[in-house]
Amino acid sequence: MRTLPDKISTLELPNGPVQIDEAGFITNPEAWSRIFAEHVAADEDIELTPLHWQIIDFMRQSYSDHGVAVDVRHVLKMLQNQRGLNKHDVKMLLFELFPYGYVKQAVKMSGMKQPRAWSTG
Repeated sequence: MRTLPDKISTLELPNGPVQIDEAGFITNPEAWSRIFAEHVAADEDIELTPLHWQIIDFMRQSYSDHGVAVDVRHVLKMLQNQRGLNKHDVKMLLFELFPYGYVKQAVKMSGMKQPRAWSTG
């Protein structure tokens, strides 16, 4: 859990500036854009595929519906239902897509604030 205040900086993108914290998470999820997601993906050395975008879009829709970042278990359930995979295989798929973790990559790319504490990876 973080205890120090965030150091905020401005990231200049082709569609305008966004404020990010020192870990690169956007500070205002409403300022998110696909360009921001592409920027984060490039920094993480990830080439976004249609499946990446499906997950990001699911996360953005969930944020729009509920006002909080969606927990990984809901993303896993969505993938499990869509792909007909078992729990093990769907977890492996998610970590193939986001190899350094759900929070570090998927949550950041989808424009959620950095969680204060998160136990799901």
